[in-house]
Amino acid sequence: MLKTRIIPCLDVKDGRVVKGINFVDLVDAGDPVQQARYYSENGADEICFLDITASIEKRNTILSVVKKTAEEVFIPLTVGGGITSVENIRNLLKAGADKVSINTAAINNPNIVKKSAEHFGSQCIVVAVDVKKIGNQWLVHSHGGTVNREIEALSWLEKLQNLGAGEILLTSMDRDGTKSGFDLEILSKANKVLSIPIIASGGAGTKDHFFEGVSIGGASALLAASVFHFNEISIKEVKNFLLTKKINVRV
Repeated sequence: MLKTRIIPCLDVKDGRVVKGINFVDLVDAGDPVQQARYYSENGADEICFLDITASIEKRNTILSVVKKTAEEVFIPLTVGGGITSVENIRNLLKAGADKVSINTAAINNPNIVKKSAEHFGSQCIVVAVDVKKIGNQWLVHSHGGTVNREIEALSWLEKLQNLGAGEILLTSMDRDGTKSGFDLEILSKANKVLSIPIIASGGAGTKDHFFEGVSIGGASALLAASVFHFNEISIKEVKNFLLTKKINVRV
């Protein structure tokens, strides 16, 4: 049985790690390279590095920060933000990323998922899906959560899997930064339509939330930012708690 992964997320803006609530009101949370090194040394299974304004500013991900981060960490590094082409992905992988996370570009041109999976293998291709519940359905948003694309989330997830995505990073915008728990309803629904791994994102605030993300939501990995960045819970504490609940994690 595959081990459940615990993944700290570094949202980077202007070269600094930032964290907000519901994708707004960002506050500084440190230097990305130092943060990545710390997490690498303290039990993280992977690092997720998202250049959160790259798509809005219509620029590529900052390669220099990726290179420095890759030199400091010895666990898988997933990088996203501003990816618009197979060439972007090639450059990120050359800079030291193990996987890339595509979001806005996949919505604008779904064929990039297919082409990149064919070029580099599905195992390298994570598609990030930011969803917000409006009425009785979850709708997909792009450009760092600023644009409602009016795409129903579950049908979009199925399409991404069929295009060759190796993994889905599913973020609940409603729960982002709130520490009120993962959106177990959308996670459970996504788990029923997907056979590829789901990384749960948005809402982690307690150790129980991590357990619920796996046991109820069916997530393969659990991503968090605020609780780790501000030392509210350590990754080791989360893993030790999950072990007591008979969840298989790497220690």
